Amino acid sequence: MNPIVYIKNANQIVSVSGASASPKTGKEMEDLGLIEHGGIVIERDRIVFVGSDEEAQAYVDTLAQEPFIIDASGKLVTPGLIDAHTHLVFAGSREKELEMRLQGASYIEILEAGGGILYSTTQTRQASEEQLFEESKKRLDRFLQYGVTTLEAKSGYGLTTADELKQLRVARKLNESHEIDIVSTFMGAHAIPLEYKSDPEEYVRIVIEEMLPAVAEENLAVFCDVFCEQGVFTIEQSERILEAGKKLGLIPKIHADEIVTLGGAELAAKVGAISADHLLKASDEGIARMAEAGVIAVLLPGTAFFLMEEPAEARKMIEAGVPVALSTDRNPGSCPTESLPLIMNFACLNMKMTPAEVLAASTINAAHAIGRAAEIGSIEVGKKADLVLFDAPNYLFIQYNFGVNLVDTVIKNGRVVAGGTHLRPTGLAFAKEIGNL
Repeated sequence: MNPIVYIKNANQIVSVSGASASPKTGKEMEDLGLIEHGGIVIERDRIVFVGSDEEAQAYVDTLAQEPFIIDASGKLVTPGLIDAHTHLVFAGSREKELEMRLQGASYIEILEAGGGILYSTTQTRQASEEQLFEESKKRLDRFLQYGVTTLEAKSGYGLTTADELKQLRVARKLNESHEIDIVSTFMGAHAIPLEYKSDPEEYVRIVIEEMLPAVAEENLAVFCDVFCEQGVFTIEQSERILEAGKKLGLIPKIHADEIVTLGGAELAAKVGAISADHLLKASDEGIARMAEAGVIAVLLPGTAFFLMEEPAEARKMIEAGVPVALSTDRNPGSCPTESLPLIMNFACLNMKMTPAEVLAASTINAAHAIGRAAEIGSIEVGKKADLVLFDAPNYLFIQYNFGVNLVDTVIKNGRVVAGGTHLRPTGLAFAKEIGNL
């Protein structure tokens, strides 16, 4: 008999319901579908009921099977957090670059000095699949402790066909073995490798004619991304790469207008990208075109913070009708953190998003940004039971307390996979018992 789990007495449930067909925009981002004093019933890996305490108990009373009970008294319950933009799989670290930046070096100057993406490329090329797996798994474990249940992972530190495939194969193995679901993105167009600095067009040819077909043949990615930026890939090169990916079934994403106003936001709208990410320097015209085309803005305030740059204009984008999602941008150089709750804090404090907008951006809109909103991102009947219990009385509390991990319990596919010290009757041991059923 399949186990039934009953989460009861939650102080507040953030259901974020009613936005599975399209992401939340504008004032809709303030509507979290709050349920005060509620309960959730899970069967197998699916939510079968969500409502008030009284309604939930009445539903449970009709069941032929006694459920396992998780007492969420005093707790906040949200959908599992979703990180829509990470560079999860890589080797090595770049802590020395912090000192360079503090001494005034820019991102492009560090890149030109052999640091940045190119340094990580050297480390990743030298690493075996086993080493990449182990290093990346540690990062995934930390993501889980911060309430992330699904994330997107890009390649882009190989920059050869063999090494890009190596990264994507590691991401696939992690997806098969770890509690967190991983959605993969091919990003061979992350930088021009040193061996092609004098002939970037040849590298673009390799990406289009060799890498993309190899990725598609092994079905290693859902999306194709490109770093469209001054000194990296031009608008014209980016468009060719993204269109080539589309022909092979890969959905476009784009690193757009991070360092200069280049027109990446406009290109995202033109090629029908599911998302445009970074957008620190996006033009008003680009924002308007994204809103018209329904391109999701995946904003990365932690990256701006770590690089000591002004963040993207989230308020302008929301007011223009652009759906906004949030992400850590976890990578070895410009945002080395797995704490999506911290990024949510930054979104409030540095980008002036409201706590409600931040939660919508980190759940249902992030789900849309990776094409998974039909399954995850909200607490609704029929969706996967990916949930987070926070040691917080309400959703405002988790943004009021910044830099603190308030995650109490993480439930993935109906199983407790992290935390659970509040559970009855035997605390964490009982949580593990549920997880093993």
